[in-house]
Amino acid sequence: MTENLSGYRGKILAALIESKVQVGDLIRITKGKETYEGILIPRSEFGDDKHIVIKLKSGYNIGIEVTEATKIAKLSVEMKPSFISASLPKQNFNLPKVTIVSTGGTIASRVDYRTGAVKPVISANDLYSIVPELSDIATIDTEILFSMFSEDLTSKHWTEIAKTVAQHVSKGVDGVVVTHGTDTIGYTAAALSFALQNLPVPVVLVGAQRSEDRPSSDAASNLVGAVVAASRAPFAEVTVAMHESISDEAITLHLGTKVRKLHTSRRDAFKTVNTLPLGKVLNGEVLMLRKDYQTRDKERKLVLKPQFDDRVALIKFYPGMNAKIIDWHVEVGYKGIILEGSGLGHVCREFFPSVKRAIENNVIVAMTSQCIWGRVNMNVYTNGRDLIAIGVVPLQDMLAETALVKLMWILGQTSDANETKNLLVTNMSHEISRRSTIDVPYKNLGLSQMEA
Repeated sequence: MTENLSGYRGKILAALIESKVQVGDLIRITKGKETYEGILIPRSEFGDDKHIVIKLKSGYNIGIEVTEATKIAKLSVEMKPSFISASLPKQNFNLPKVTIVSTGGTIASRVDYRTGAVKPVISANDLYSIVPELSDIATIDTEILFSMFSEDLTSKHWTEIAKTVAQHVSKGVDGVVVTHGTDTIGYTAAALSFALQNLPVPVVLVGAQRSEDRPSSDAASNLVGAVVAASRAPFAEVTVAMHESISDEAITLHLGTKVRKLHTSRRDAFKTVNTLPLGKVLNGEVLMLRKDYQTRDKERKLVLKPQFDDRVALIKFYPGMNAKIIDWHVEVGYKGIILEGSGLGHVCREFFPSVKRAIENNVIVAMTSQCIWGRVNMNVYTNGRDLIAIGVVPLQDMLAETALVKLMWILGQTSDANETKNLLVTNMSHEISRRSTIDVPYKNLGLSQMEA
């Protein structure tokens, strides 16, 4: 019986067993003059032992504190959590072909409003049932690659994602969409930007900040925007498709090497940093904001280079930091260190001997900035100039996480130090902006300079 009451324990569990109810049952809870009816749904294993959670007919979940005076009654027999996929709409095989590869995340799941159960959404039936507009945009094929939280993905998973995308591109699809958790989507986007070279069609990563069962969910509109871009956009680049603002008006297409998550939960959490976004999807159409992109050409042959070396560290400098952290990374065999320095690219002078020893031991050390906007310039102050003299490589306006991924990718291709340094400072996939425009941060935030 208890296996059908997931997450419940203590007195609550005993009360449910005594009432002979299970998850999925329609129950009535009476507390004095108040009466509640709904489907009993599972609880988190970390939840307290004082509340029962039911899903109301309206679709909302509520928690009800249970006391000795609370009465629980079953209204209908148990119905196991289940999903009934909608039948496929009529297919128009003249539409572009898009493959959706799922790696997990909020966007790749759906909630049964009756039971509260959650399952991955990956079949075409499931996708069409929650986003029927897709049938008017493209013919969809799907593959579930992983069902993981994005923070659990590693460079090994980036390799598998790149290989899987390449397989679908080789079959002649018009574009590939990769569903992904938002927390580390920027890292994966950067990884695919380097691993998938000479792309013939778009590769669009997409996530959701809010789950599909919430009225404010961005899942469906993000997915529609991603499929529109994958099927119709004129570019052949790796991009991230997320809300432009808190409204559903437009989906921004961010370059995979220049995007950062800047808010924990807002729908418009993602912004392009130090340059303009590649484009946007507005009213079902792709509007380009830049001209410096590789154009779509299905005759172009993809070059797959999916190897990464994870012996690279991203170290954020802070005042009073112990320089031995550099020594430790060298001792355990790391091949590269990306420093996230202060301001224009600085660390304290106490770091200098450790940085010098690292470079003398053939460890590549490169500098990025903790600042969100702007670029590294290590020629302005003495500390910066001395670091360059030691051998630290300044990385201009490259995002720290992109620099990490790029160095991991480069070391997966070569062990030659000079070649590694040359590739690191070579703009390969828009990771380095030619110049920084002062008003770009304010444009990206939707503010004027005066308002900012």
